[in-house]
Amino acid sequence: MAVCGAGTCDTNLAAMAYRVGYRIADVGALLVCGGLGGVMEAACHGATDAGGMTLGLLPGPDSTSANPFVHIAVPTGLGHARNVLIVQTAQVVIAIGGAYGTLSEIALARKCNRRVIGLHTWDIGHDEQGRPHVIAADQPEEAVRLAQQHIT
Repeated sequence: MAVCGAGTCDTNLAAMAYRVGYRIADVGALLVCGGLGGVMEAACHGATDAGGMTLGLLPGPDSTSANPFVHIAVPTGLGHARNVLIVQTAQVVIAIGGAYGTLSEIALARKCNRRVIGLHTWDIGHDEQGRPHVIAADQPEEAVRLAQQHIT
């Protein structure tokens, strides 16, 4: 499961991201993210505390930019283009808050036929069948439960 969100965030979003990460690890899934701070770090922290594994696909060429809770750091050197790798690596994406970088990950996920679960993030309408592009969740545990429904 991928977690996407801003590299800086307030304590409320960080707490939600932590709970998402914890629950991802608790259900036995690998957490994939951009490997930096903010939402990504909080989610990785939660996953680590729950005994899970985290994979950080970093934008730059240096693995030392990874947050301290990334177990496997991959320095891509691709900048924002690494967002394609994040969504392609995961079967489902959980977006938490975020700005334009998160919006790009949501759009790429939908383009790659990945479902997106959202916590306080972008609402980008519905597909041709009337399904929301971003499935809204109110709580972190609900987000992971909804994400599990889209894993094969």
